[in-house]
Amino acid sequence: MHLDFSFIIPVYNRPGEVEELLESMVHLDFDHPFEVVIIEDGSTIPAKEVADSFSDRLHISYYFKENSGPGDSRNYGMQKARGNYFIILDSDCILPPHYLREVHTSLKSDYVHCYGGPDTAHSSFTDLQKAINYAMTSTITTGGIRGKKNAVGKFQPRSFNMGISREAFQKTGGFGKIHPGEDPDLTIRLWAVGYDTRFLANAFVYHKRRISWSKFFKQVYKFGMTRPILNRWHPHTEKTVYWLPALFVLGLIFSMLLWILGIPVFAGLYALFFLIVFIDALYRNKNVKVAFLSVFAVLIQFSGYGYGFIKSTFAMKVLNKDPQKVFPELFFN
Repeated sequence: MHLDFSFIIPVYNRPGEVEELLESMVHLDFDHPFEVVIIEDGSTIPAKEVADSFSDRLHISYYFKENSGPGDSRNYGMQKARGNYFIILDSDCILPPHYLREVHTSLKSDYVHCYGGPDTAHSSFTDLQKAINYAMTSTITTGGIRGKKNAVGKFQPRSFNMGISREAFQKTGGFGKIHPGEDPDLTIRLWAVGYDTRFLANAFVYHKRRISWSKFFKQVYKFGMTRPILNRWHPHTEKTVYWLPALFVLGLIFSMLLWILGIPVFAGLYALFFLIVFIDALYRNKNVKVAFLSVFAVLIQFSGYGYGFIKSTFAMKVLNKDPQKVFPELFFN
């Protein structure tokens, strides 16, 4: 099968990120032509000038539309794209030179209608970005669901680095209106109609994540809120493991109370866990400051996700609320 690739990149007020991503595409080690589709999702700071500046080096299609969220923007881009295989990226990603060659080789040797790749931190990233990257990618903290060979359960590609065939897009209708959570929702619907997903370990991206601690908390909080909604929509995918961040936070609070009462053993177990996180982050990043920040990042990750998960679960399972009405911030019309 001949593969014609179209990169699908939704963007909202991030022209600087688009420039870095396009610059990395210029240096891709790939001999065949490919298309870059940029979808401006109602931005007030557009990236059109940036896109135009690369028009002599890349085959770029640029579209501006009203704001309707990243999922709908990706669908819009795939409808406009000319290729038969779409590669979906976040605008804050940078591609290593081998990326497209790796994808092409993998799909030619063993074709799959949907793949996902991991994300990692570039050496030029800030210490904060490296710490958050550790929290979001470590098997210790996520079970590898964002891109590890030893992931818990079947691999669910994430839309910061994901490929899907035109056929699979047309059969499923693409992404839904929820955000975040639109990528696992699509993956589950792909499985339901008979498509497989695969993890391509070497098709990684450098994921910059221009965020602060407060934005990181808000992000993982929303992740936690969306998981019970996905469990309601797809009850066969519900797993006990999704409760772990919430149980971790509740246990941490309980252990601190026991420590105050003179029973330190449970607090000691948590201290051991954070020591393991520190050592692992130090080994991976070779930086003491990043290791300390990684411990804090993991605490924020578990706290935000756990709080969001408990709040959403209570609203739906106890109060039997409609998630779209009680959490409108998670849905685009």
